[in-house]
Amino acid sequence: MVGAARIFARNGFAGASVSDIAETCEISKSLLYHYFPSKEAILFAVMQAHIGDLLEVRAECRTVAPARDRFLAITRSLLSRYAGAANAQKVLLYELDSLSPAEKTEIVGGQRRLIDYVEGALADARALLAKDPARLRVTVMLYFGMLNWSHTWFDPQGRISRDELARTVVETMLSSGE
Repeated sequence: MVGAARIFARNGFAGASVSDIAETCEISKSLLYHYFPSKEAILFAVMQAHIGDLLEVRAECRTVAPARDRFLAITRSLLSRYAGAANAQKVLLYELDSLSPAEKTEIVGGQRRLIDYVEGALADARALLAKDPARLRVTVMLYFGMLNWSHTWFDPQGRISRDELARTVVETMLSSGE
């Protein structure tokens, strides 16, 4: 999936070819077609694998307490999953409309489950925000805006570690507007 994600991220779905994907994955085109009936199926598999990986955060962080620590654990876990997954994240952000309606519904459903989970964790960690559902949703979407794009600017070899980035995100989310 990593090679296919790289090709889709670099060329876009329309500009990607099955030949390019096979070459990048160092397999034959016929072997690729053995596992995937179409380029569309490969795209769906890339997105499905990435959203599935992101959704594992729910089980991983479910028992962390107190709520503030759980929100930090979720943020750390998401940032660690985004590390090395810039191509898959880019595909998820830009190529949803290349999926069939049923596939798009499935992927968007996964995204919504993740958003709802983080929203619940944020509401638990920041009780005042929980009383304003519209503001809570906007805050969660801002949170994902920060995390989803971190692959474009964050340098894990830089002066700030991934853990420090997670702490900064959480401090921002838990203190803003109060």
